[in-house]
Amino acid sequence: MGQSTDGILAYGYDLGGDDGWKIREAGEYGELPAFDWYDEEAEDGDFQEAAEKRLLAEVAGFAEEWSSGNDGYFEREREAKARLGVEFDTYCSGDYPMFLLATKVITVRRGDIKAIDMADLAVTPEMNQWDEKLRAALNALGITPTQEQAQWLLCSYWG
Repeated sequence: MGQSTDGILAYGYDLGGDDGWKIREAGEYGELPAFDWYDEEAEDGDFQEAAEKRLLAEVAGFAEEWSSGNDGYFEREREAKARLGVEFDTYCSGDYPMFLLATKVITVRRGDIKAIDMADLAVTPEMNQWDEKLRAALNALGITPTQEQAQWLLCSYWG
C-alpha cells in the first residue's frame, strides 16, 4: 500500500475544512454554521457528499436516489453532474481534508507529469461561464468564500 502525493491545479474556490472553514458564514473558531442541507452527525461528517447532493438537486434538478433495479440511474447522474459544471476536490490529506469547489481540476499523480499550456490558464470567455456556474453553486449552498473571486489554485494532497 502506497501513499498518494498528488499535485492539484484547480480553477475555483478554497473552502477550507475542519481545521478552519474559509467561508464568511463560519463561526468564531472557523467551524461550519448550521445548514438545512447538512447535518454533520446524520451525514457521518461527509460534507462533500451532502454538498454534492444539494447541488445536484438545486442546480441540476437531479434529486433521484439510487436503488437496486433503478435502470439508467448512473447515466442520469453523470448527465446531471455535467450540467452542474462544478465539482468538489480535496487537498491537504486524507485524514484532514480541505475542500475546493472548482470548475476545472488538473491532477498530477506521484511519478507522473502533465504538460500545461499557460495560455490555457489565461482569462478566457469560457471562464465567464465557469464563474457563473461557481456562483450558482455557492448560492445553492448558501456560502460565501473568503476568497474574493474564483482563481487558479495550486495545492497538494497526501493520503
